[in-house]
Amino acid sequence: MPEQNTQFDAIVIGSGISGGWAAKELCEKGLKTLVLERGRNVVHKKDYPTANFNPWDMPHRGKIPPPEMDLDPIVSNCYAYKEDTKHFFVKDHEHPYVQEKPFSWIRGYQVGGKSLLWARQTQRWSKYDFEAPLRDGFAVDWPIRYKDIDPWYSYVEKFAGISGNKDGLEVLPDGEFLPAWEMNCVEKILQEKIMQAYPDRHVIQGRCAHLTEPTSEHLAQGRGQCMARKLCERGCPFGAYFSSNSSTIPAAEKTGNLHLITHAVVESIMYDESSQKATGVSVVDALTHEVTIYSAKIIFVNAACLNTNLILLNSKSNRFPNGLGNDNGLLGKYIAFHNYRGNITAAFKGPLDHYYYGRRPTQVMMPSFKNVMKQETDFMRGYMVHFSASRAGRPNVDGVGAAFKEAITEPGDWSIYMMMQGETIPKETNQVSLSEYERDNWGIPQLVVSVDYDENDEKLLQDFFKEGKAMLEKAGCTKINTWDSKQPPGLDIHEMGGVRMGKDPNTSLLNQFNQLHHCKNVFVTDGACMTSTGSQNPSLTFMALTARAADYAAAQLKEGLL
Repeated sequence: MPEQNTQFDAIVIGSGISGGWAAKELCEKGLKTLVLERGRNVVHKKDYPTANFNPWDMPHRGKIPPPEMDLDPIVSNCYAYKEDTKHFFVKDHEHPYVQEKPFSWIRGYQVGGKSLLWARQTQRWSKYDFEAPLRDGFAVDWPIRYKDIDPWYSYVEKFAGISGNKDGLEVLPDGEFLPAWEMNCVEKILQEKIMQAYPDRHVIQGRCAHLTEPTSEHLAQGRGQCMARKLCERGCPFGAYFSSNSSTIPAAEKTGNLHLITHAVVESIMYDESSQKATGVSVVDALTHEVTIYSAKIIFVNAACLNTNLILLNSKSNRFPNGLGNDNGLLGKYIAFHNYRGNITAAFKGPLDHYYYGRRPTQVMMPSFKNVMKQETDFMRGYMVHFSASRAGRPNVDGVGAAFKEAITEPGDWSIYMMMQGETIPKETNQVSLSEYERDNWGIPQLVVSVDYDENDEKLLQDFFKEGKAMLEKAGCTKINTWDSKQPPGLDIHEMGGVRMGKDPNTSLLNQFNQLHHCKNVFVTDGACMTSTGSQNPSLTFMALTARAADYAAAQLKEGLL
C-alpha cells in the first residue's frame, strides 16, 4: 500500500456547517486541505436511505420504540429524532458524557454533521447584537461590528441560498434573498392585527436556507428547488436546503485540493514551542484505534461547539498545561445557548373555506423587541418569537366506507402555535471541562458539562408568556394556553461559547479574525467562538465568520505570516 500523506497546507476538524465552509474556502484558495470527520461518510443523494420512504415503509411508522428510547433517553427528546432520521444522530449509550447539571447534548457524527439535521432558519445579526455586550456590560466586547461581517453574510447567503423578504428592518438586516415562502391567510390576519396593536413590533415571514427559485449558481452545485416536503432531516435528494453534503463539500472536492478522512477522532492539537505554532493534530482511527499525526500550516477547529472546547482543553503541552491558548483559564467557560422553554397555543376563528399548500419549511417570526436599542427591563436582552397557524388534521369521526373516507378529508379548525427563542447571558459558571476519571472508547477524557438556566432566563420566559398572550388576545385568539417545557439546556442545539472572541487576550481566547491569541495558526469559527448569542438562529453567522476567517488565514499564509 502507498504511504498515507500526512502533510497538508490546512487541516479542518469537522465537516458540519462551519467545517464545510472552511473546507470550501481553503480549497478554492489553492490550499491542500485535510478534513477530519470522526464519523462515517455520507455522500449526497447516495446515503439518504429514508429520503423517499412512505410512513408504511417503516416498521414503527416513524416512531422510536420504547426500548430504544430507554437506551438513549437524551437524544430521544430531540424533535427531529425519529425512525427515519435516527441514523444521523449520535446515540447516548455509545458516546457518554458527564452531566454535572442536566444538559441534552445532541450530536451528529458523520460527514455533514448536523448540517443534515439543522432547522435551516437563517437570520443576520444587527449592529445592536454586536454592540450589546459593551453597551449593557455583559460578556466582553465583540472585536468586530456588523460592518465587518456584512459583506460575508452576503457572500455565504448567495452560495447557500436563503429565502426571505426585504423587510427593511434595522433590528434584523436584509440579506441576499430568494423569493420568500408565503404566509397563509390566518397568519396574514394575525400579522395585520398584531402590528396594528404594536407598531414597534415586526411580524415577518421567516428566512430559511431553502431554494425557492434556484439561481444558476445553485444549479451548478447540482441542487434543485424545494418541494415543500418537510422531510429535510432525512437528507434532501433535491439538495434543496443547504448542507455541507449538497453544497460546500462537493465544491471543495471540485478543486482537487480536498482530502477527506472519515472515522478520524481528533485527540489533540500538537504545539511546537520553538515556532510558537501548532504543527498538526493527533488522530485516533475510530475503527482500529491506530494513532496518526497529521501536519499542517494552519488548523481550523470546527468540531461543533462543545467538541471544539474538548479538543482544545485536551491539547496540553509544557507551554499550555491547561489547554491550547488557555493562558487566562477561560477556555471552556462562558457557555451560552438559547432558551426554548416557552410555548403558547391558541384557537382562532379563521376562514374555513381556506387551506394552504405543501409543508412550508419556515414559520412566521418576530425579531426581538425587548432591550434591542437600549436596556429597558429588569432582565437582560430579549427573545425572538416564531409562530404558525394551521388547521387540525383528522377530526374524530365514526363510521366506515365512503362516508368515513370523505369525513376524514375535512380539516378541522384553525389553531396557533407560538414559541420563544431567548438569548441567554454568558456566565463563567456555565462551563465545560475534562473528566479526571471517565474516558471514551478512544482513550480521550469525557466532557463534563455544567450549564444551567439562571434568574434572567426565568424573567425572560415569563415576559414571553405575558407578551405572547397579550398579542394573541389582541389578534382575536381564544383558548390561549402557555406551557413551560422545562427542558434542560441543549435541546435548543444552539450551544455557543467557551472559546470566545474578544479584543483582550486576558479576557478572551480569539481575536477579530478567529485566531487563538496565543497560537496564531489555529482558528475557531464554529459556535465555540461566539462572545454572545443574540436571539437569532446562529448558523448563518457561523458560515459568515468562517468564510471571513478562511480568507484572512489564506492571505496571511501567502504572505508568510503564518
